Amino acid sequence: MTATTTKKPEAKKLPAVPESKLKFSKKQIGKRAEETKRKLKRAAVIALRRRENLVRAEKYQNEYVKAERREIKLRRLAKARGQYYVPGEARLAFVIRIRGINKVAPKVRKVLQLFRLRQINNGVFIKLNKATINMLRIAEPYITWGYPNLKSVRELIYKRGFVKHNRQRIPITDNFVIERKMRKAYNIQCVEDMVHEIFTVGPNFKYAANFLWPFKLNTPTGGWRKKANHYVDGGDFGNREHKINSLLRKMV
Repeated sequence: MTATTTKKPEAKKLPAVPESKLKFSKKQIGKRAEETKRKLKRAAVIALRRRENLVRAEKYQNEYVKAERREIKLRRLAKARGQYYVPGEARLAFVIRIRGINKVAPKVRKVLQLFRLRQINNGVFIKLNKATINMLRIAEPYITWGYPNLKSVRELIYKRGFVKHNRQRIPITDNFVIERKMRKAYNIQCVEDMVHEIFTVGPNFKYAANFLWPFKLNTPTGGWRKKANHYVDGGDFGNREHKINSLLRKMV
């Protein structure tokens, strides 16, 4: 008997993948890996910034509480000695335009332009010094102003805050809006940094105040009393000192 040999069936060869397709797939995988790496890095940076911002906010809050307690202590000490305590002069003012453009003198118009008060009910933060006080006196019949407290500064920035970016009015929706423009140059990276810089009139106040778009406020609830009269005469224009805070509650 003769042995019969059976041939094994040959394995089918897989079709070769074009080199261009392999390159494209490799490129796509590389892109996905790079995108994932970038997202993880961004998430780590965001988490770090959140921790930093929380620490800064706590530090500022402690600073405000200490300053307030110091004022109370000095006032009580003066009262116990039968004296009067006179607090330091205000360094921060909030200025609101209350009248339009009719019959505005050139000098007054220039002051309002320098203050960026181009529309009725626009408001800005101003650092008080000899020059700005003189400018406020020039434009006094067209503006009302006073000394905002911490609550007013915080409410204005949180509720009505817009910033300038590429000549556009951008709402402050998160801390990144402030960080991308102010962190490297001025070490201001969150809203609380901005509030602190404005309220304490810090070294970078000029840049922080300029970065904020002029606040667009509502007409106060109940309307104005009499724009042509000074505040001390029962009207609206002029310096109303700390009473500006009650006005802001009606306008924000």
